[in-house]
Amino acid sequence: MPEWIVPALLTIITASTPLVFAAVGEVVVEKSGVLNLGVEGMMIVGAIAAFGIGVTTGSATLAIIAGAVGGAAVAFIFGFLTLYLLSNQVATGLALTIFGLGFSALLGHGFVGKTFPGLPKLEIPFISDIPFIGPLLFGHDILVYGSVVIVIIVTYVLNKTRTGLLIRAVGENHHAAHSIGYSVNKIRMACVLFGGAMAGLGGSYLSLAYTPLWVENMTAGRGWIALALVVFASWKAWRAFFGAYLFGGITIVQLHAQGFGVEIAPQFLAMLPYLATVVVLVLISRDSSRARLNAPACLGRSFHASG
Repeated sequence: MPEWIVPALLTIITASTPLVFAAVGEVVVEKSGVLNLGVEGMMIVGAIAAFGIGVTTGSATLAIIAGAVGGAAVAFIFGFLTLYLLSNQVATGLALTIFGLGFSALLGHGFVGKTFPGLPKLEIPFISDIPFIGPLLFGHDILVYGSVVIVIIVTYVLNKTRTGLLIRAVGENHHAAHSIGYSVNKIRMACVLFGGAMAGLGGSYLSLAYTPLWVENMTAGRGWIALALVVFASWKAWRAFFGAYLFGGITIVQLHAQGFGVEIAPQFLAMLPYLATVVVLVLISRDSSRARLNAPACLGRSFHASG
């Protein structure tokens, strides 16, 4: 077996993990009927919150918690503005993305040039040393395993529990859910906060593990890719997981292609993930009727208790 296969697969895992968190969180948000285009802003605020706390305290645990809280804090602003003040969801999400990028640059000014030692690996003696399987399945950090666990939990909750039924109910027909006594906005706010926390964890992974240092705009459009993944996955968490790994594989092409002597401009290789995003969205839009069937019926629609 070629020596480059295991390092390449490990790189795919690290490149995909932030996308998994952000996409699965957004699946829950959109299942509740809310369209949150502020994922990029939530990711970058989570990244600087995690990095800042990590460098200041030296604690990876506190850093991860701070990243989730940072993403959820931005999500709370979005939720309050759109659910209770009834601002436009698209415009608010875009505004918070711009806000997040600027705010993170301000907070991160003092951390430029500093590094974080990275997240500890959960290595298992002997098992982690098994050729091929050991490095791939064992020896990752807690966020890699956490991303897999969260996909399983979200898939189960959305499809097999009463909580998932309520989330889907407010996403499909919020007036019907309200008429039988459920608080649509409270359920949606909980989903928005969860999605923000997941985006924050995705950003945390970028600044704590993927590239353990602070760089402005280090999310580099991953929030937008996560939004595209939700549509690509037909609003199913497990499909979003595999979609994230597909995009992660495309991402690492730019890292390995030149190593094999492929003479392609590096600028073209760097744009591959975003080009793939556009292609996927174009292919999906060709079958708009199927997309409408899969999308929550009330997606992007504000709820008025009186209407």
